[in-house]
Amino acid sequence: MITLWGRNNSTNVKKVRWVLEELDLPYQQILAGLEFGLNHDPAYLAMNPNGLVPLLKDETTDIVLWESNTIIRYLAAQYGQNRLWVESPAERAQGEKWMDWANGSLSPAHRPILMGLVRTPPEKRDPAAIEAGIATCETLFAILDDELSRHQWLSGDAFGLG
Repeated sequence: MITLWGRNNSTNVKKVRWVLEELDLPYQQILAGLEFGLNHDPAYLAMNPNGLVPLLKDETTDIVLWESNTIIRYLAAQYGQNRLWVESPAERAQGEKWMDWANGSLSPAHRPILMGLVRTPPEKRDPAAIEAGIATCETLFAILDDELSRHQWLSGDAFGLG
């Protein structure tokens, strides 16, 4: 049995749930993080000392993982042969670079926009930070658009991780 800890409104949890669903894997979800708590309990911290979501435990292989990209790489490698996991390291790396780009470049640029416009009351917003985030995202989306003008998927010519 696979157990996933995390809340449904977390982008990183959504990624993991999407892969679990694509692979038709049965799993149990335990709501954790923010309003649900649990992620700072000693038992949780023993599995994930960062106290963040998502967290995944696969009893089949007795592995506990955190970090969404690590989790989805594991799920694809363990259960997604001929579906999400490509055997060729070179082909697989094409999609994986976009996963890491999204986490390392796009997410940090998007965060000030999300936090500034969605989670901050209007009177406390930092317009300069929001505008800077928008400008950076426009540049990054142009890179993304260019890639998608040449390939159907970020993973290449077939749907996969990416």
